[in-house]
Amino acid sequence: MKIRTFIIWIVGLFCTLNIFAQRVFTPDNLPKVHLQDRTKYVCNPSGILSQAATDSIDAMLYRLEEQTGIETVVAALPSIGEVEAFDFCHELLNSWGVGKKGKDNGLVVLLVVDQRIIHFYTGYGLEGELPDAICKRIQIKDMLPYLENNQWDEGMLAGMTKVVGRLDGSMEKEEEQTGGGFGLLMFLALTLGFPGILMFFAWLSARNQRKCPNCGKYMLEQDSSKLLYRSQATNTYEITYICSNCGHQVKRKRTTYNSTSQGGNGPVIISGGNMGGFGGSNMGGSFGGGMGGGGGAGSRF
Repeated sequence: MKIRTFIIWIVGLFCTLNIFAQRVFTPDNLPKVHLQDRTKYVCNPSGILSQAATDSIDAMLYRLEEQTGIETVVAALPSIGEVEAFDFCHELLNSWGVGKKGKDNGLVVLLVVDQRIIHFYTGYGLEGELPDAICKRIQIKDMLPYLENNQWDEGMLAGMTKVVGRLDGSMEKEEEQTGGGFGLLMFLALTLGFPGILMFFAWLSARNQRKCPNCGKYMLEQDSSKLLYRSQATNTYEITYICSNCGHQVKRKRTTYNSTSQGGNGPVIISGGNMGGFGGSNMGGSFGGGMGGGGGAGSRF
């Protein structure tokens, strides 16, 4: 009985080690999920992240690309062997061509469990919007408190929420934040009640839409509008905004309901920038041929 138990233990150990050995990933064998489904950006081949967390990050990054053109790959991996995280990210971004050609607005976010490291790597075109110091700050403040305790979902969700907010202009830069917004919110709550709070958030949302991702000023003005395509029920436009402070140009997609085709159907709610959402059939996407510039940062936990 003891010999049989020992043999079973040895076989189990061998299988475990063999499976673990196969979980060393390279940019060549990493699943290119975005090429199979254009709404997917998270490479999670070993299930380090839950499906719920993966779906949430995919949704954020899909909206980000639709609004800004920024292409992202997030990889949560058990091991990349002895390769440095920086070198892995550099090879992945450049060999896959993450980011639009000429704009080089690609981003790679890499979590490696056995090295206990989180690393951001940016293309040349993102170094102004997501500088090294901001990458490091997001990792230390928002991600490491979770990652240190092996809370992969919470750490990655917190970090990617902050990154996306930074890149799409919906989140205030930390150095510009003050207590004024909280004070105003308390004033509205005490004097105007719930309607006042709704009005405040509506005003805040409209204000954030005018924020320039380059200089941080709220001076984006609509410059032009171009119809991209039309269906029976919707029109999709590309809206170009120009910052009157620094001249930075931002392009956003907007989908509107075509009232002439409504017929007897009820109202249709379409999320601006989400271009069809995540339902139905999603065709494969592609990366645009961007290049990395060596920007970003890494933090061990």
